[in-house]
Amino acid sequence: MTSIATPLMWTLFTAFVLIALAIDFLALNRQGSHTVSMREATIWSLIWVAVSFLFVGWLWWYLGGTGLDPGLRELADAKALEFVTGYLVEKALAVDNIFVFLMIFTYFAVPAPFQKRALMIGILSALVLRAVMILIGAWLIVRFHWLMYVFGAFLLFTGVKMWRAAGQEPDLGNNPALRWVNKRMKVSPDYDGEKFFTTAHGVRMATPLLVVILLIGIVDVVFAVDSIPAIFAITTDPFIVLTSNVFAILGLRAMYFLLAGMHERFHLLSYGLAVILVFIGAKMLLIDIYKIPIAWSLGFTVTALLAAMALSLKIPAKPGASGTAFPFKPKPKAKAAPENKE
Repeated sequence: MTSIATPLMWTLFTAFVLIALAIDFLALNRQGSHTVSMREATIWSLIWVAVSFLFVGWLWWYLGGTGLDPGLRELADAKALEFVTGYLVEKALAVDNIFVFLMIFTYFAVPAPFQKRALMIGILSALVLRAVMILIGAWLIVRFHWLMYVFGAFLLFTGVKMWRAAGQEPDLGNNPALRWVNKRMKVSPDYDGEKFFTTAHGVRMATPLLVVILLIGIVDVVFAVDSIPAIFAITTDPFIVLTSNVFAILGLRAMYFLLAGMHERFHLLSYGLAVILVFIGAKMLLIDIYKIPIAWSLGFTVTALLAAMALSLKIPAKPGASGTAFPFKPKPKAKAAPENKE
């Protein structure tokens, strides 16, 4: 795998992520269960965005962006642009994750004070799984270039599917992942604080909070199948792919609480994400014919998102419509809420 990263860069990045997660966990434990306010969510969202751009600024400087060597400056500019584009693409696609997380929390009636911890644990597992998937994907692309065409076709298909599913009301009750979980564990009908297991009628059971965390992890992996190939269309450098993904995910929890109340307002956002996926898929399919500049990809991504948000504010949502395209095929509803499975 070809990468600009040195062992020192990998070490510093890993150390930073571990320190950031440790600080987040310590703050979470210190605050305890509480409802996240809009002010708190805004502050943390801005902090994570600022940290991400501080990182890309350091990367640009480390690669020689301020030096006299034109070759190093060009490399630094290119890698910084790849990071920013990849970061924005991942951040944009993560918006759909957020709306699905909201649907899961609503379906299971998760108390607001418990949502913060559930998201933290779910996102931590997502970071580990995504890192594994990215490294395997980079290794495969280096050895099997034709996989770029497979990824491109897959993203085209996913974009069209997302466009067609946008606005449809998803049915979580008949979701295959939820049915799989319910068949393999007994689930208590009630929460027991922030515990993952409880005892009801003398039987040890999982609490709904554990099911929620499992579903968050599963959903993120499903969405990663779309987002990871998308960033490989921007760069095949494992360091840029991984760092842009990680920084986008690190701020996901704060962004959830910031956007959770706005999902109805931006009801056309899934259409914008679908257009972005189709564009990136086409870019991958054309990679050996014409390489679309990174700056164009960045401009297209930003334009599509802003257009979808602006149109959402101008065009009223249809009654009963959902702004989220859940990644599993909707089926007829059976029950309005999960019941205890014996």
